[in-house]
Amino acid sequence: MLATMLLALGMSVARPAEIDPATSRIGFTLQTRWGQSLLGHFPDPRGEVAELADGRHQVRLKLKTATVEIVDHPSYTRFTRGSGFFDAAEYPQVEFLSDAYAPALLRDGGELPGMLTIRNVRRREVFTISPGSCDAPGHGCDVVASGTIHRGDYGMGRWNVALSDRVRFALRVRVRGPGG
Repeated sequence: MLATMLLALGMSVARPAEIDPATSRIGFTLQTRWGQSLLGHFPDPRGEVAELADGRHQVRLKLKTATVEIVDHPSYTRFTRGSGFFDAAEYPQVEFLSDAYAPALLRDGGELPGMLTIRNVRRREVFTISPGSCDAPGHGCDVVASGTIHRGDYGMGRWNVALSDRVRFALRVRVRGPGG
């Protein structure tokens, strides 16, 4: 009965594949007004890729803001976790929920739109998926994606004197389990 209801709603019936935090890399680049590039990353990405009843897939990615790091810059790490940026104490998670997509997207590449939530602000964003380098992207090779957001759109405009508004994300994702 429950499976029939899920099918009717277009929801996932099979067990989703989990994003593998040990092999996935979620990073971002911030540009200072002085031309310095700051590389950041989320060391413990979580989430899943669900296969929907119609054969399309949907990814949900969760990133803990309390663990975000700026490579080789402890003071910038504290800054990005603080109230002027991610505000990890108040908003512990960044989340992306993709629109449903055909599995061929991971092989062929293209745009993946969805809802990004930062600091409880939800906005539609688009990430670009690079063509896969193997027959089973996500399992046999990384799914490579990139996208740019504007900090000010998410209430992170406090440091505009020091930082560019643009944040460039770079993702390399692997999954474990079924689907992909």
